[in-house]
Amino acid sequence: MAELHRRLGVLGLVRTEGSPDRYDDQTVALVEAFQRSRGLALTGVVDAPTAARLAEAQWRLGERLLYLARPHQRGDDVAALQVALAQLGFNPGRVDGIFGPLAHEALSEFQRNCGLEPTGVLTLATYHELVRLRPPGPARSLVTEAWARAGLAVPHQVSVLVCGVGPLAEALADSWAGTTGVHTRLGLRAEAAAEAANDLDVALVLSIEPSPGVPGVRLHYWAGLTSHSRAGETVASSLASALSTIDGGPRIEVTGVALPILAGTRMTTLHVEHGAIDAAIVHRVVTALRTVATHLFHSEGTSAGPPAAP
Repeated sequence: MAELHRRLGVLGLVRTEGSPDRYDDQTVALVEAFQRSRGLALTGVVDAPTAARLAEAQWRLGERLLYLARPHQRGDDVAALQVALAQLGFNPGRVDGIFGPLAHEALSEFQRNCGLEPTGVLTLATYHELVRLRPPGPARSLVTEAWARAGLAVPHQVSVLVCGVGPLAEALADSWAGTTGVHTRLGLRAEAAAEAANDLDVALVLSIEPSPGVPGVRLHYWAGLTSHSRAGETVASSLASALSTIDGGPRIEVTGVALPILAGTRMTTLHVEHGAIDAAIVHRVVTALRTVATHLFHSEGTSAGPPAAP
C-alpha cells in the first residue's frame, strides 16, 4: 500500500491526511484521478490496466535505454521522446508512449541528422542531443499533428477492420460481406484485434462491444496523456451527430480514452460500447457507421475505400 502511494506521489497525487498504509476513500480518489488522467475506467481500484499504466508512468526520459523490442517498450519516457522528436520535425507516429517502428525510424533519422550512428536506440549521447536541441520556451507544435491536419497520415489505399462481438458487430460485418477492403474479425479480444489490425495495416478499425450496464451508445476514440487522435475524434463526433437524428435512438456519449484496443492500434480506431439496442435501431446504427466511414475516406481524398451505404 505504501508503494502505491509512493508511485502516486511521484505523479503529484499526494495524500493530505491519514496513513499511507490504508486503502481508504482518499486512496480511491487519488486512484480515480490517475485513471482519469490516463483515460482509464474510473473504478478507484488498481486493476490490471491501472497497475500497468502506473508502472509505465514511473519512467522519465533518459533513465533507461529505449529501443525497438517485442513486446514494445511502453512508458512516459517513450511519450516524452515522441513529443521531443515531433517538436523537432521527426514523425514518430502517434504520441502514445509505445516505442514502435515509427518511433524507431524517427529516432534513427534524428541521429543521422546529428551525425550519430543511426541505431534507433536512445543512448546517453542521443539523449544529450535531444536535450540540447529541444526548443526552449512555449511548447512547439508537433509534426504529427501537422501531418494529421494536412491529411498526410491517411494511407492512399484504405480498408476497414470490423471486430468485436454481439448483434451490432455481426450486422455491420454482414452488411459489408464480400466488399473489397473490408476485413472482419468477430470474437477477438481487444489485444488480438489490435494485432490483427496492425498486421492488416487497415486505415480504420471499428470495434464493437455490447455492455449491459451502458445506457445507450458510447463512442470511444484514443486519447493519451499528452495528445489524442484527431481523426478518431472526428469519426466519433460525426457518428454521434448521425445517430442523434434517429427517432427513438439510443443516448450517445463521446469520450477519449486509452482502452487497450485504442492504445494498441496504429490507425484511426473507434470503439463502440453499447447497451441493449432494439433490432429496428441496429440497422440504422449500421447505416450510420458505414456512411461515416465512407465520408472519412472520401473527405481525405483517398483513392479507394468501401462503397457508400445503400
